[in-house]
Amino acid sequence: MSSTPIKAVIRYAGDEMLIGTSPSGHSFAIDTKGDRKAAPTPMELLLVSVAACTAADVISILLKKRQDVTDYRVEVSGERAEEHPRKYETFHVHHIVQGRGVSEAAVARAIELSDGKYCSVAATVRPTAMITTTFAIIEAGSSQ
Repeated sequence: MSSTPIKAVIRYAGDEMLIGTSPSGHSFAIDTKGDRKAAPTPMELLLVSVAACTAADVISILLKKRQDVTDYRVEVSGERAEEHPRKYETFHVHHIVQGRGVSEAAVARAIELSDGKYCSVAATVRPTAMITTTFAIIEAGSSQ
């Protein structure tokens, strides 16, 4: 059984620009003329969505596991098909966790739970794109 549909709205703003309004009411510019770089393109937003979804899961799990995380970021790259519709064929997600005594097992498990159970964006793109993940842990105070 599916839930109630969620609705976003896209309005044409002229000059190949769009204004997107999310279901929560937040509006943002979208540039469909990729070489102008005035705002993210739809495909850039998808790349960011993959990273943001897993980042939200992983940091939440690490904090629940009482890991002393002082900084956390996710870098995501994607490779697109040469032929139209130029869909993403692969995503690579790299988690960088900085903290004091952060457990490698805790980070690996948090990523595994996000990848396999919680990240709805990854679950949406995974049927047509391969997602790989790696991580690095940097001890707080180190010079990396």
